Amino acid sequence: MHLSKSKYCLLWQCPKLLWLEKNHPELKTEDASREDRMQVGNEVGDLAMGLFGDFVETTVLDAEGKPDIAAMLEKTRQCVADGVENICEAAFSYNGLYCAVDILRKENGGYAIYEVKSSTHEKEIYGVDIAYQKYVLEHCGITVTGTYLVCIDSDYVRGEELDIQGLFKVVDMTDWVDLEYPLVKNRLQVAEKTLSSETEPERDIGEHCSNPYDCAYWSYCSRHLPQPSVFDLYRLSEKRKFECYRKGMVSFSDMLADPKLNEKQLRQIDHYLNNRVAEIDKTAIRTFLDTLSYPIYFLDFETMQQAIPQYPGASPYAQIPFQYSLHYIEEPGGELKHKEFLAESGTDPRRAIAESLCRDIPMHVCVTAYNRGFECGRLNELALLFPDLATHLLNIRSNIQDLLVPFQSGAYYNRAMGGSFSIKSVLPALFPNDPALDYHNLEGVHNGGEAMTIFPKIKDMPPEEAAAARKNLLAYCKLDTYAMVKVWEALCEAVK
Repeated sequence: MHLSKSKYCLLWQCPKLLWLEKNHPELKTEDASREDRMQVGNEVGDLAMGLFGDFVETTVLDAEGKPDIAAMLEKTRQCVADGVENICEAAFSYNGLYCAVDILRKENGGYAIYEVKSSTHEKEIYGVDIAYQKYVLEHCGITVTGTYLVCIDSDYVRGEELDIQGLFKVVDMTDWVDLEYPLVKNRLQVAEKTLSSETEPERDIGEHCSNPYDCAYWSYCSRHLPQPSVFDLYRLSEKRKFECYRKGMVSFSDMLADPKLNEKQLRQIDHYLNNRVAEIDKTAIRTFLDTLSYPIYFLDFETMQQAIPQYPGASPYAQIPFQYSLHYIEEPGGELKHKEFLAESGTDPRRAIAESLCRDIPMHVCVTAYNRGFECGRLNELALLFPDLATHLLNIRSNIQDLLVPFQSGAYYNRAMGGSFSIKSVLPALFPNDPALDYHNLEGVHNGGEAMTIFPKIKDMPPEEAAAARKNLLAYCKLDTYAMVKVWEALCEAVK
């Protein structure tokens, strides 16, 4: 058996997951953001290596750029023999079990394990991960004197220079590890049986499908579900979904017997089962439209979240706005106009975007956003950061109306929304055959996650590639506000 700590954690989540990963990886649904999360984790891990001072890293790559395990094992052995105080990526192998310890620190006559994560708090799975490492190390003759997690301190605020002592916090994982450690031997036996079997393990879907991580094989394992099912109901908790599932309440017809469903969930079921197209409350929509006045501005931000804050005053994972799109109409029947801003990648975008907002949006005008809390939050943060612009920025915030309201309130419901009120669901429901409003037809950037991933990379791209990336970002954000305009127009049309 060949088992790494990552595969051990797959086993902990679900033996079927481990088996599928070995035998049928083609069945997984690819997660487009997985590679970016891994890159963030690598960046955090590289930075944390210096947390305790001088260190030796044992990573060795072969001619193909892959880890040379044999060389890493030998280099680690030599570091231990030489009494190196801090060994990073320390490699150990025992009876087919392999692990690389992020930081192995010499302490109290032995070595302590420090597992580095880009998370901001401890989790049960981290204790599972570390317990496996402890098992391997102890069977390699290492005395493990402590087990710790190194993670991001969400309260850290960067000054002019990055302080890694402030950025990271160390959490004693002894209690978590002690719970898992006695179970490791038995889990390894299960792993060996699972990996050697030619038959897929039998296990039904359950809460483990998203604990600790969303399983990439959910679509495969849930293929027996009717479409739609209880798992498609609007804002039904995961716990409640699985309670219903285990009682045999799976289809929308089954769910009619549930007395706990709210009005929105019942409406979703009713529209599907009775093939209703749309429900429109003209009075409620008029009431909402009366809160809007000309000139009308349609605003949308794009932001990035940096685990390692790059700019003074920023905290880990803070939402840093780097782009906005702004459509506006100055009078009834007036021309639709557009303005936009996109910062230079590699620079602090906050001052530039704040000044641009103040130039592009006059005070005391009606501004709309879709799910206004996000835009309001960013404007608040910019106002705190730049007191000289605060009056204007806060005036913009105080005049924002939310285009989400008519849909979330039920004033306008279309069966095609499927119970979701996000603009990515509302737009195709209202305009199902308009290619100009189809995000799939965009190049390079199709959603906010891709936007926040691509923007910081532009600074390292060749000029032609960077220009194309900027063009794609502008096109994506522009469609966001154009979509808002079309949604507003649909609301206006609905009350005629």
